[in-house]
Amino acid sequence: MNILQINSSARSTGSESTRLADAIVAKIGAGATVVRRDLAANPHPVLDEAALQALFTPADQRTPEQAARVALDDALIAQVQAADVIVIGAPMYNFGITVQLKSWFDAIARAGVTFKYGPTGPVGLLTGKKVYVAVTRGGLHKDAPSDTQLPHLKTFLNFVGLNDVQFVFSEGHGMGPEAVAKARAEAEEQINAVLV
Repeated sequence: MNILQINSSARSTGSESTRLADAIVAKIGAGATVVRRDLAANPHPVLDEAALQALFTPADQRTPEQAARVALDDALIAQVQAADVIVIGAPMYNFGITVQLKSWFDAIARAGVTFKYGPTGPVGLLTGKKVYVAVTRGGLHKDAPSDTQLPHLKTFLNFVGLNDVQFVFSEGHGMGPEAVAKARAEAEEQINAVLV
């Protein structure tokens, strides 16, 4: 089994979402090959005009700089394609996903490769994979109008064909030591419940 772990916190150390993603991988990863990508330690470039021009230029007409830029995205797509299980550490920043995770999403969303458009709309091509998302927040947002992060995560993952998704929540990390202890205990219960 191949596991791809994506850590999307801006923190390379001390991240609660990374700690939780590590716990998920430890629970399912016995005997597995694990590839970890830390998007803080190794940030992926944002999708800008130069990247768009490179992506929309036919491969045989790209400049060396354009080919190199597309190759960065190709490497991330290859990691996702090779994975049987994907574990994403997804903290909430200002009611949404981190810029690091958004850049990873932008990199792996490739028309004709990870999704296509059919007669009834988009069809995701990254099928047959299990996804676990460790969602961490400073406040309490689950099932509340303030949770704009979860719809984004669900919509994007479904769009590229990652439909078998399990979310593990850990909330209240900005609300004091007792709230943190409670959040960690509840997250551990969720992990034990979904990873039997």
